[in-house]
Amino acid sequence: MWHRMVSDLMTTSVVSVRRDTGFKEIAKLLAEHGITAVPVVDDQRVLGVVSEADLLRKEAGLLDPAGVLPVLRPGPADRARAEATTAEGLMNSPAVTARPQWTAVEAAQVMERHHVKRLPVVDEADRLVGLVSRADLLRVFLRGDSAIREEITGEVLIRALGITPGAVTVRVVDGRVSLTGTVERKSLVPVVVRLCQGVDGVVDVSAELHHRVDDTTSAVPEPEASRRAGLAT
Repeated sequence: MWHRMVSDLMTTSVVSVRRDTGFKEIAKLLAEHGITAVPVVDDQRVLGVVSEADLLRKEAGLLDPAGVLPVLRPGPADRARAEATTAEGLMNSPAVTARPQWTAVEAAQVMERHHVKRLPVVDEADRLVGLVSRADLLRVFLRGDSAIREEITGEVLIRALGITPGAVTVRVVDGRVSLTGTVERKSLVPVVVRLCQGVDGVVDVSAELHHRVDDTTSAVPEPEASRRAGLAT
């Protein structure tokens, strides 16, 4: 099965800043390029990330001119970042990064785990080669229904599982997969569903699959079966 890698989805023209880039220059870059964060690099190696939230921390720490809002009292670390004037002081570090060979699923899990919206992509030497965002990862769901159906039929059912062509009918509508037909063994049913769920672009899988052999129930061991037969006589 083929899965889109981070290298297939990432943006390679990445706007980045140096550690000594000033606050206003960073704000200008975000506005000019319509982005929400920039990696901070030194010799193309990622040191951290500065986001809109990091810049807003400074504004949130200012006194309310009307004197209505309560004064925020951040801790020492947050106060230092709010008072910072360069990328080095503003950035979140170390940066949470991705590798080009990761699947979209791996990148999405890291984003979810660390509560970030984008990941700088680095090579084996930790040099910046791209950036992948939530929007980039969602592109896998733009995959056409016919491509999904062909992969499930050819790669999952026939090649991976050895199911006879035509034994299972695959229908895909808006990424929702419906499977109907018959497989050889009952234990194969959850395997089919799980592999189909892993195909890029699949939103949901429903299955009405019959089986010829129920291999999920264990037979009574021979000695026990013989003992019971003896008790019955």
